[in-house]
Amino acid sequence: MDPFMATRFVLVEPRHPGNVGAAARALKTMGFARLVLVAPRVEQALSDPQAVAMASGADDVLAAAQIVPTLADALVGAQWSVAVTARTREYGPPRCTAHQAALHVGEHIAPGEVALVFGNERTGLRNEDVERCNAQAHIPANPAYSSLNLAQAVQVLAYELRNVYMNDAAGIPSAKLGQPMAANEDIEQMFAHLERALIAIDFLDPAHPKKLMPRLRQLFARSGLTQEEVNILRGVARQVLLTRKKVDEGSH
Repeated sequence: MDPFMATRFVLVEPRHPGNVGAAARALKTMGFARLVLVAPRVEQALSDPQAVAMASGADDVLAAAQIVPTLADALVGAQWSVAVTARTREYGPPRCTAHQAALHVGEHIAPGEVALVFGNERTGLRNEDVERCNAQAHIPANPAYSSLNLAQAVQVLAYELRNVYMNDAAGIPSAKLGQPMAANEDIEQMFAHLERALIAIDFLDPAHPKKLMPRLRQLFARSGLTQEEVNILRGVARQVLLTRKKVDEGSH
């Protein structure tokens, strides 16, 4: 699989069409073409005159861009995702620099697709968006003035990834020894299944969850989950629920 075509750049709720166009230009200059918008604030963001003007020749990237309603939709099929965020979070996946993130992507690109996720210009990514990803990256800018335009952030990550891909780092074997990584939607279904199992055995109180699920997400994100590991965890959750059902039926 061509690593450039296996990489998608996701903009969550972008506010200004001009930034969408500039992001498309940033991608094309680095050899990328896949742009996904999640619920853009301007309905016709891709055809907006500001977007077309700022794309400056990357009209093909704009024309091929997808618009989806949720981040979950944008991550369908992705085996590895990186949330690009300047803010440090209490919970979430491992944090690294943009350069380190590109190297990690190089390790995981061979088994499947990768997504780079960017927040909107005003508030960035929500905590739940970051927790949905496998890693989080930041650009180590000047701490006295670290504000980067959305398209500039896209440009930095695209540049770092291009360096990795052009140096054949995408051929580095996965840390999971070539096993296929689980798709994002399968991991989300696993967490939902696991949460139901933990509630069933009274380990998790839904009225007072105390950040248990974010902590579990953080734990699993540190290593990444293969499809086989997700299947095992879902099997454990399924057996817990079946056992609890038998106990409940036997007590009546």
